[in-house]
Amino acid sequence: MRKRELRCACAALGIEPPRLLDYQDGHLAEADRETIVAEILAAAREVRPQVILTYGPDGVSGHPDHIAIGQYAAEVFRRADDVAALYTIAVPQSLANRLEMTQLHAVPDQMISLTVDVSTVWEQKMSAIRCHATQLSSSPMMRAPEQRQRLFLGTEYFVRAACRQPDLDFLGDQ
Repeated sequence: MRKRELRCACAALGIEPPRLLDYQDGHLAEADRETIVAEILAAAREVRPQVILTYGPDGVSGHPDHIAIGQYAAEVFRRADDVAALYTIAVPQSLANRLEMTQLHAVPDQMISLTVDVSTVWEQKMSAIRCHATQLSSSPMMRAPEQRQRLFLGTEYFVRAACRQPDLDFLGDQ
């Protein structure tokens, strides 16, 4: 089911289907670290991304799979010399405070290095989110009024966790 949801979301966004590794949802932290890092590194060497986007050390919500993939992706960045930067998804503390979202692991606003306004693709983003039907009931944000949804989901925030060329204004960081 989760594989179908992810494929649906990619289609809604108009991007290539995902490359899925064979790990059980909810058990990623139990995976053999070296095996999964090697698999992700092999995919990175094939795709040759400029940046890696992942979760930070707290997984934003504390979810064990998010924490694990963040750790694995950070290790892939350390080993992939041709990847220029590692960014982690974040929620600025001011936004978490404004929305009273105490369950999230927000970061101080000054740590945000990249802000992306995605309001111009709002409908595609919401279509992609709705593809994840098994997750919708656990998300209070999806039951919130649209104005609140737009405030939280209309902009994406990232922390530049690592960069091979620190003086480079990569991706137009703020």
